[in-house]
Amino acid sequence: MKKCIILANGKPPGKSVINFLQKKDYSTLICADGGANSAKSLGVIPDYIIGDFDSVTQSTLNFFNDKARLIKLSRQNDTDVEKCLKFAINKKFDDAVLLGVTGNRLDHTFCNLGIVIKFYKKIRLKLIAENSLLVPYSGEAELKTIPEEIISLYGLDKKTKITSTGLKYPLKNDSLPFGEKESTSNAAVGNKIKLSIKGGIIFVMRDFNVIKRYGLF
Repeated sequence: MKKCIILANGKPPGKSVINFLQKKDYSTLICADGGANSAKSLGVIPDYIIGDFDSVTQSTLNFFNDKARLIKLSRQNDTDVEKCLKFAINKKFDDAVLLGVTGNRLDHTFCNLGIVIKFYKKIRLKLIAENSLLVPYSGEAELKTIPEEIISLYGLDKKTKITSTGLKYPLKNDSLPFGEKESTSNAAVGNKIKLSIKGGIIFVMRDFNVIKRYGLF
């Protein structure tokens, strides 16, 4: 399975996050435009820098000119993160982790959450922001957990129905429409939970530090 990291121009992760992912075979680092500035600050070398180059500084481009492949795409009908995802899909990557996709711009954060849904059927995606890991799910899913681990679930519409086993507050063919109902700070009761999701996609959010500590990634 080919795996990559996509580093965007939002709040950057700690270098330890990138190191952890690289040890998990996310060996290719793709920077979305200004994400290359973050890479330079973190002391990591991207394999690719992709975007319209309106956010990356010239000094960063000069620094990486002989170290990374620079791909300038001036089209404005998709974001730099989307450009990177389309490139990854074209290069037959199966799995991508999005970093730096949240931050001071709430519109960018909201857009990037939508991108997770938009590309759901094209590439396996995870999103790490601060201490949180977001993974989208549909159909049947089984997650390894630890007892009392906090797990939050968010749906998008009324047609998406969720049934769970292994959660403190079980879901029984329930919907979690955005803005109406959610399952925030639910908790695992044992070492696994099972989800059956019909009619759409949900977001499952967990503590990334717990995931790392207990080998659940």
